[in-house]
Amino acid sequence: MASFLAEPSIWYKVAALSGASAVAIGAYASHGFKPKDPYYLEVMRRANHYHLLHSLLLAVAPSTKRPWLVGGLTLTGISLFSGACYAVALQESKAWAKLAPMGGMTLIAAWLSLAL
Repeated sequence: MASFLAEPSIWYKVAALSGASAVAIGAYASHGFKPKDPYYLEVMRRANHYHLLHSLLLAVAPSTKRPWLVGGLTLTGISLFSGACYAVALQESKAWAKLAPMGGMTLIAAWLSLAL
């Protein structure tokens, strides 16, 4: 494994990229996203809220007892939950919606992993 991947501080960089992308997507959602059905704007906003909130958990990961567990679960949860919701909103189709609950459960596991 590359030496930079062995460092728990990699999660600071992942958190920075995640947070920055969440802000950029939030700006697009607020100013450029105009779905035909307003339901999809709410889906986009919820995805973005969870994405930004959990970017903070990524930033905490290096200071935990098990940074790779916390960071890995959080990143997977963000990808599955917010990613699925972003896809649903952008495509205005619920085709990806089945991934969101798995992402939500993974985010719960990430928070619980703080207790280990």
